Amino acid sequence: MEDWARAVFETGAGLLFLAWALWIYFTKEEQVVFSPLLPPLVAFSLIVCGQWFFHGTASSYGTRMELLLLVSDLIVLFVAVQVFRTLEDWRGFVWFGMFFGFLVSLFAILQHLTSNGKLYWFREISSGVLPFGPYVNRNHFAGFAELILPLALAPLVLGRVRRERRPVVGLFAVLPIGALFLSASRGGILSFGVELGALALVMIHRRTMGKQWLAGVAVLLVALLLVSWLGVGQILERLSSVQLLEVTAGKRASMRKDTWRIFLDHPFVGTGLGTLQIVYPSYETLYDGKIVNHTHNDYLEALAETGILGGLCCAWFLGVLFNKSLKRLRQLNYSFAGTLQLSGLVASAGFLMHSFVDFNLHIPANALLFFLMAHLATAEIPQSSPSASPSKRRHRNSGNP
Repeated sequence: MEDWARAVFETGAGLLFLAWALWIYFTKEEQVVFSPLLPPLVAFSLIVCGQWFFHGTASSYGTRMELLLLVSDLIVLFVAVQVFRTLEDWRGFVWFGMFFGFLVSLFAILQHLTSNGKLYWFREISSGVLPFGPYVNRNHFAGFAELILPLALAPLVLGRVRRERRPVVGLFAVLPIGALFLSASRGGILSFGVELGALALVMIHRRTMGKQWLAGVAVLLVALLLVSWLGVGQILERLSSVQLLEVTAGKRASMRKDTWRIFLDHPFVGTGLGTLQIVYPSYETLYDGKIVNHTHNDYLEALAETGILGGLCCAWFLGVLFNKSLKRLRQLNYSFAGTLQLSGLVASAGFLMHSFVDFNLHIPANALLFFLMAHLATAEIPQSSPSASPSKRRHRNSGNP
């Protein structure tokens, strides 16, 4: 990631927090609320802070840089918790997310059709991988698509979209799905399959067959027709062969074993967040002349860099995510608010599946979007304001986008 981009994001997060703090100070009306996702993330940050402060890291600079990025994510998530509270707030977030996903996917497809091997058509990529959209690596675009497409797909297949808006929401679902397949990311396609399976289980549980199934099948068919028209041959070729520009299966297996050995040698607090690239050469068993900066497995890398303490914080976060989100779904009984939260849960589940074979959590844009989707899955969304009249409540609770 470019240093200037990190600087813009971290500075922007600080300014955003300052603006919120000033607004709270002068209005003195809003109460500060907290998400159940914040405590495990704060605990993880404190562990990393301890690594840096007590010099328990292989690279103080690397850990400090990752700590700044992590704190910036926490700040944005905290402000998002304060901002997105009502059903109307989240409806605006979902519409923005669908439109943003549509624009990024459209750009990615256009770049795919006119690609000259350079990022944005003019920036050379030293790593040799093929870019896709604004992402240097196609697999990381797939991570973005996994997170964004359930915002449109879940309400559509569960019948929570008004009839006149179905074509627009369908288009917002079709284009990210088509772009995901065009990226030819094997991990991304597998994770999308997990998301479809989760939605299918929900529909079976609700016993809602018929039109909802037809809506989902129609979206998938249109997406597949789009993919076949734009270049299915290239996708099949990539999926059936080992690409020289990417890490081979043997190298991935070797990296997983070597990273596990790093964890065994540093079991309690790890080598320091952001230090894998420095530590890994001493443990490398399959040398291919390339620098290993990540393990292609976010869970093993977290254990190697933060040890058991960091691993427990990660397990705490995942436990809260799935426990709270499932509890919210049962409480809302798949209302419109529940459908939005289901989209956040489905997106998080697919993304976490992809993390077994890639390092999307080390891509700042994807990590931030994951935290926001996890917040959507676990947030307490009131169906209507307490002061609303019964007629207004009925109107709001119809709630389709």
